[in-house]
Amino acid sequence: MFRKPLMALTGLSLLLAISPVRAGEPDMAALTQEGKEVMMGFGTALKAELVKAMKEGGPTKAIPVCNVEAPKLAKMASDKSGWAVGRSSHKLRNSKNTPDPFTRAAIDDFLAREAAGEKADKMIKTAIVEEGGQKVFRLVKAIPTAKPCLNCHGGAGVKPKVVEALAKLYPDDAARGFSEGQMRGVFTLSKVLK
Repeated sequence: MFRKPLMALTGLSLLLAISPVRAGEPDMAALTQEGKEVMMGFGTALKAELVKAMKEGGPTKAIPVCNVEAPKLAKMASDKSGWAVGRSSHKLRNSKNTPDPFTRAAIDDFLAREAAGEKADKMIKTAIVEEGGQKVFRLVKAIPTAKPCLNCHGGAGVKPKVVEALAKLYPDDAARGFSEGQMRGVFTLSKVLK
């Protein structure tokens, strides 16, 4: 009579005992997945704007997308999701995207891994850190350079009119000289944990 409920309770107890997430501890896998979804939403929206601008007027039309639209899209993604969403790099185009210490450490790690032969598209770092007295989940994901990105982020092949347009918006631009597949920067996301 009590056998089935007892078996179900025993099974549930066993499942809870072997579960990797303990009561009160954040679920890293769930946070990572949530962060990746927010990042993909932001990345997809940004890519759509860049593709549209490239079709309308080439690289010089796309440059203002990164300058004006990308911060707006990041803010929209942040407001909608409750995550702080941004971009950074070891070769900055926009000084407003200067990496904080956690992001800088992730970038340095990614650069070392890339130098050892690892592909940039697989690099990700997650951690829970203490910031301002709060526990914060951090996620940093490498951005590999796609072929169209070389129009503005490539080396000697960047056209003079693109170089001129970049110089007007970014006089201290260092975000050039990349090759296809190479990490040119990172997405950086964070979420305050309750």
